[in-house]
Amino acid sequence: MTDTWTWPEAILVLGVLMFIFLILVAIAATVLDFRKAKIAVQQDEQLRQLVSRYEQLAERTLDAQQRTAADVSELRSRTASIEQILRTVE
Repeated sequence: MTDTWTWPEAILVLGVLMFIFLILVAIAATVLDFRKAKIAVQQDEQLRQLVSRYEQLAERTLDAQQRTAADVSELRSRTASIEQILRTVE
């Protein structure tokens, strides 16, 4: 018994191997795209968290600036009162 293949058998085997190869490439591409999408979602979530932290920091900074402005205003009024008292004493 000889172990030779006929041309149609060889072409069939090569075709099946090519089909299997293409299926494997498609699976690999799908897995790669899935990983890229997963990484993109994680980056988006991290960006949202960063923006949220920035907004909170901006709110706290604005509050601190308003309190400081109120304190400075109060100090100015007290200074004006003291200056007026000192002028009356002279």
